[in-house]
Amino acid sequence: MVRRPAAIVLTVAGSDSGGGAGIQADLKTFHALGVFGTSAITCLTAQNPRRVSGVQALPPGFVAEQIDRVFEAFPVGGAKTGMLYAAGIVEAVADGFARRKFRKLVVDPVMVASSGAVLLKKNAIVALEKNLFPLAAVVTPNLAEAEVLWRQSIRMPSNVREAARALADYYDVPFLVKGGHLSRSKYAVDVLFDGREFHEFRAGVVPNVRTHGTGCTYSAAIAANLALGHDLVESILRAKRFITGAIRHALKVGSHFALRI
Repeated sequence: MVRRPAAIVLTVAGSDSGGGAGIQADLKTFHALGVFGTSAITCLTAQNPRRVSGVQALPPGFVAEQIDRVFEAFPVGGAKTGMLYAAGIVEAVADGFARRKFRKLVVDPVMVASSGAVLLKKNAIVALEKNLFPLAAVVTPNLAEAEVLWRQSIRMPSNVREAARALADYYDVPFLVKGGHLSRSKYAVDVLFDGREFHEFRAGVVPNVRTHGTGCTYSAAIAANLALGHDLVESILRAKRFITGAIRHALKVGSHFALRI
């Protein structure tokens, strides 16, 4: 029997010692979706679902070397970035993708952990905007991250649409603004503006389940589906179904919920 070559996906992100987010969540997601996962680790973190107690960033040159070794050996079909932390790492990562004219890149602009810990230094935000956003197939901020980039508050569903369009227009790249944390909403509605039109991705909010790593898992699923040959809208639609199921069937691990990936 002739085996079909596996689709290959790269995650460039931080390591989560709690196993629920970052590199760990990304690789679990890739495996669940039937693609081969590779990685370039940007930071080591000491964390659990409640808090981040320490961050050790790797040298930008070593992050770049990891990316180079992956591309040297594998035909990467999709990629995502997560926690990049410092401007030097952002610039090194952007250079690695820019030199290869790589376009199936999902940029998750990880800024703050759900516990409140800062995961992106202020000077790195400018580097992200200038160097990495222009390379993205889509940028996937949550509400808090979209507020930082848009410099306005998001309180209503109409604000999510306004933010998606404003950010896509300003950065000239598709933006998927994730509305799952909108207060008092019965639905988690994510809005994509691709530069021409809006697309909405809707799912019912799962009550009484607070999970860790949903953004990482969602962006990893989008990247995996891009690598499988789906277009952007279809990739997001499939990823939305995947993350909704992972939340709906979350596992109780100790005193916390973990996504069922």
